[in-house]
Amino acid sequence: MISKVVKNADEAVADIQDGSVLMLGGFGLCGIPENCISALLSSGVKNLTCISNNAGVDDFGIGLLLKTRQVKKMISSYVGENAEFERQLLSGELEVDLVPQGTLAERIRAGGAGIPAFFTPAGYGTEVAEGKEVREFDGKKYLLEAWLKADFSLVKAWKGDTAGNLIFKGTARNFNPMMATAGRITIAEVEELVPAGTLNPNDIHTPGVFVQRIFQGVNYEKRIEQRTVRQA
Repeated sequence: MISKVVKNADEAVADIQDGSVLMLGGFGLCGIPENCISALLSSGVKNLTCISNNAGVDDFGIGLLLKTRQVKKMISSYVGENAEFERQLLSGELEVDLVPQGTLAERIRAGGAGIPAFFTPAGYGTEVAEGKEVREFDGKKYLLEAWLKADFSLVKAWKGDTAGNLIFKGTARNFNPMMATAGRITIAEVEELVPAGTLNPNDIHTPGVFVQRIFQGVNYEKRIEQRTVRQA
């Protein structure tokens, strides 16, 4: 069996070239591939197209890559926590495709399932519909949306084994599992890496067949975008 285990994030992303299309998993700052993002930052790779639900914050997550101008285009749903993202968008420095969140999730899922396009009512009658085919089903208008695929999918799991099987925890199950299926090469960083055969098959969310590289990450910050506490 070919070994999928790599030493660290630097080795995992070493062949990501300028102009690559990347998917980056997670929701907000939860379950994002922190180590891989740091390695991309150090590598200096540029002109990236990043597919992600959101763009991190100014000083963390994809926001770090935006600050160094390594991102050419963002395909995302939510951008409200990143002032630098907003500035680059309004100034025309960054190409942006804003996609309804459910549509984004389904386009990624379709890419992983080999479904080139599908119809959805989300966005009909808005700017989202501009230039898209519209059809009517049962008296309701639907937009044709295309799949999304990537050269590399960068995902972060709670636990994984050396065969690439992954278990996600909590909110990190948003976008990570479907992105793992939609990349030509999927790179998984995990909090705990265990020998193959250790995980209960019933607990596995992403089978190892979808994962080409895996490593145990380090120094996870797991930041919270907006911390809300209840008064005593």
